[in-house]
Amino acid sequence: MGLDKDGEEGVHKPEEEEELNRQMSQASLDVTDHEDDEEDDEERKIELGPQRTLKEQLEKDKEDESLRRWKEQLLGSVDLNSVGETLDPDVKILSLSINSPGRDAIVLPIPEAGSPKGLWFTLKENSRYSLEFSFKVSNNIVSGLKYTNTVWKTAVKVDSTKEMLGTFSPQEEPYKHEMPEDTTPSGIFARGSYSAKTKFLDDDNKCYLEIDYTFDIRKDWASR
Repeated sequence: MGLDKDGEEGVHKPEEEEELNRQMSQASLDVTDHEDDEEDDEERKIELGPQRTLKEQLEKDKEDESLRRWKEQLLGSVDLNSVGETLDPDVKILSLSINSPGRDAIVLPIPEAGSPKGLWFTLKENSRYSLEFSFKVSNNIVSGLKYTNTVWKTAVKVDSTKEMLGTFSPQEEPYKHEMPEDTTPSGIFARGSYSAKTKFLDDDNKCYLEIDYTFDIRKDWASR
């Protein structure tokens, strides 16, 4: 929701690493890009081989002890009894909130239909804030999960933000992420109503949540 402005060594087997790279990376990228056009999300992808279920990933070459341990380390503590046969990952956004120093968080109810009714929230001009959210991954590894947000004012696009969150394996505990801190613009031309669209997608452009909403920037925070 930006406006103006974040062991045990594995045995190297190139063919295995290439095949698993699409699903196995645990690194969080923590990169924020401000895109000129939302259509830039349609990026060219490199095919890295067929997608496999978690059980297939672990059972492939299971006689190779070092490779098996390497895969298990990348996957973490995954309950294969519940997810091992499922090919497609699932990501559920559990919570969304806006944090601003010295204030209680603004907890945003996640709309079931994708579009909150009426004004979703209000921000004070020239205020520091950040978006925080939690999400749960199930079924399979989700690759290249990203957050995108595009903002318009009177039909003119004023901001487009994308942050790569990373690649995540299924687990019972939710993942948490906080966006880099931003500052709302100020002045008579900055105040007013905005419309925006937020998406959570993976590197196959599968969308797990899309929200169309409106918000205000005012001289002060909304009264409670």
